[in-house]
Amino acid sequence: MENIGILDFYKEIFGEGNALVDTLLENSGSKDLGHFNVFDTKKIYFSGKSKSEMTYNRRFYYKISLIKGKNLVEFADKSVFIEKQGILFATPKIPYRYIPETNEQSGFFCVFTKAFLSKSKTGLLIDELPIYEPGSDFVYQLNDGQYNEIELIFKKMNAEISSNYAFKYDLLRNYVIELLHIGQKLKPISSSTSTTNASGRISSLFIEYLERQFPIENTSQTIQLKTPADFAIKLSVHTNHLNKVLKETTGKNTTEIINGRIVEEAKILLKQTPWSISEIAFVLGFDEIAHFSNFFKKHTNIAPLKFRN
Repeated sequence: MENIGILDFYKEIFGEGNALVDTLLENSGSKDLGHFNVFDTKKIYFSGKSKSEMTYNRRFYYKISLIKGKNLVEFADKSVFIEKQGILFATPKIPYRYIPETNEQSGFFCVFTKAFLSKSKTGLLIDELPIYEPGSDFVYQLNDGQYNEIELIFKKMNAEISSNYAFKYDLLRNYVIELLHIGQKLKPISSSTSTTNASGRISSLFIEYLERQFPIENTSQTIQLKTPADFAIKLSVHTNHLNKVLKETTGKNTTEIINGRIVEEAKILLKQTPWSISEIAFVLGFDEIAHFSNFFKKHTNIAPLKFRN
């Protein structure tokens, strides 16, 4: 599994050494603006110019893909088959693979960096949006009405990116935010009674500290916060109080949430890296392979090696 940045993305679809790559990078943003671009899927992937299948890699940019056609999307330990049409919200946190089942494909996709939707420009923290939270859906099926609504936004972006309008990136940024809100509305999000009270803050900080440890990108990286006590010390609260707060706000206790996230990352590493079981155990905070194997089997009912194969 490789780490793919924006430059690698352009090289992947246009080829190494293609002069178009530099032009696209120059014309679609700057260090201050962040990077953004939008493409017609059929013209890019199904014109014979580049391969349509996307290999399983971790991509360090965000991507929203409007998909029309039969496709298989694989991410984490899940597979979703798009029979007719759908929309995909890719984040650097989750590696994925995209496999068109036929050449009868159409739609649009846009790519952008975190800087493009920085808080200073939008007032939003992109990784804290519900659509990018851990456990959120990665891809959504669309009916005809939903597809047409989203396609119209992409067509506006596709037209705007070529314009000479001085504030076009501000407008494009608004279109992206609209797409994110549409995505969040595709699956209703249960509202909490208060997000500003102490319990809500403790719960949010706990999730933030937990997620900061992922994804695991190399074998020298290892998680540091592994137990309820570790998090309680970090949050300056008693372990029992942390457990009570999380039970009230999430329905799960501290240990269940930590273990669930470690299992999720373990599945990704087992399936998508060539690392040994020993290396995976180490980066996930286990001193011995046996401890990791027992932990994984307890939570999945299958041994790590068997899961990998």
